Amino acid sequence: MDAPALEDRLIESAIGSLELIAVHLGRVLGLYELLQHPRTSTELAEDGAIDDRYAREWLEQQAVAGFVNVDDPALPWDRRRYSLDDTQKAVFVTPDHPLHVSPLADMVIGASEVVGKVARSFRTGGGVPYADYGPIFRSGQAGINRPAFTTDLVESWIDAIPDVVARLEQGGRIADVGCGEGWSTIALANRFPNAEVLGIDNDRSSIEAARAHALDMGSRARFQQVGAADVPGEFDLVVILEALHDMAHPVESLTAVRRSLSDGGAVLVADEKVAEEFGAIGDQLERMMYGWSVAHCLPASMAEPDSAAIGTVLRPRHVEQLAREAGFGTVKRSDIDAGFFSLYVMR
Repeated sequence: MDAPALEDRLIESAIGSLELIAVHLGRVLGLYELLQHPRTSTELAEDGAIDDRYAREWLEQQAVAGFVNVDDPALPWDRRRYSLDDTQKAVFVTPDHPLHVSPLADMVIGASEVVGKVARSFRTGGGVPYADYGPIFRSGQAGINRPAFTTDLVESWIDAIPDVVARLEQGGRIADVGCGEGWSTIALANRFPNAEVLGIDNDRSSIEAARAHALDMGSRARFQQVGAADVPGEFDLVVILEALHDMAHPVESLTAVRRSLSDGGAVLVADEKVAEEFGAIGDQLERMMYGWSVAHCLPASMAEPDSAAIGTVLRPRHVEQLAREAGFGTVKRSDIDAGFFSLYVMR
């Protein structure tokens, strides 16, 4: 890459980072929700209980970035009215909408808060425990996955295992391993009202949040704080959604999962849709996944002793290798379009 192009890339990245900070502020202050109806900066300040000068600056920044609309930029600042169109509402406000990607801002902010610890881990070969990334990162991660986990998972991904779906329609048991804040568990419980659905995760705060979400949604999904290597009981379906690459001991975890399967049961894995092989320069998806790997997934995994240290970029051949080492007879990649994810069925 020549010097001007590299310079432009870094400047554009800096702009993007600053815009994500502003998006995070809008999310935590509830400003996007208020802009579902047109408001001046003074009205936004009053309704959002924030300072008027900050409201004006944030709105102008958002309009310049193209994130919100302004009725007439030529009007004096105190008469301009700002609002969201339907697409902007989906991106910034509607948590289950496929376009709802604004939680990425929370993830970036959360990861930035522990960058000093990550730097020390580079020196020591240690890691940064998941809990250290804090509630901002955790809620951002749950938020960015929520649209796919509450819709695509139960509407299309499970088509990869039609025989198991038919069984679960009548009853049975499902385990959601590495469930995080539980949106996938709740969706599975809604989809299969006759089945028992259990979400497990070794992060206490995630399980507490999952139980709170289930209570709010009136869901009968259950949650238990336990690691993947200690999956409890027998299950007809085990799902591992964007969690396999984070496991410090994936073979041990998959072995425990395999042993928990009932006769004819299956494991559905969704993990990042990365390239088949390493290459440079990568596309946007590959760049993003390596970015998350450096900032979060690898350090969090390496916080545990004897970690496999996979990182975010878990390529298909590596998934197949892990499945074989765990004793699975077959592992097949599904051709179902799962967006940012690749789907694998292990039996």
